[in-house]
Amino acid sequence: MTSFPFELWSIDFANDTIGYAIGSSVVLKTTNGGVTFINNYSNEIPEEFILHQNYPNPFNPSTKFRFNIPPSEGAGGRILKIIIYDILGREITTLANEQLSPGTYEISWDASNYPSGVYYYQLTAGDKSFTRKMILMK
Repeated sequence: MTSFPFELWSIDFANDTIGYAIGSSVVLKTTNGGVTFINNYSNEIPEEFILHQNYPNPFNPSTKFRFNIPPSEGAGGRILKIIIYDILGREITTLANEQLSPGTYEISWDASNYPSGVYYYQLTAGDKSFTRKMILMK
């Protein structure tokens, strides 16, 4: 049995493979039986959108992405997407597609099931979009 250092409040599945768990300072997501963690990295409210370079880079087999979400107009935060693409621009996985409040977050990607190569990760929120390159070396 796995023990988590946080409390879970709600679990919801859209179908057999896509599910979410919400808890204290964490959002968990699965799209293929694995779990992606979105951790609230800082309590400070950033002034601008920033998608930081992943680290480590190059990586094997996992890496982390940090990003800032500033306050938005209206209530409730912003719908945020983080998508991983291969070198040919094909979407290979979605790490996040959810509403997040302003803050600084960190998310991990385990690429154990993917071959070595160049990949791109893209953060999209409203009219903002950022893309960065990363290298998986096995």
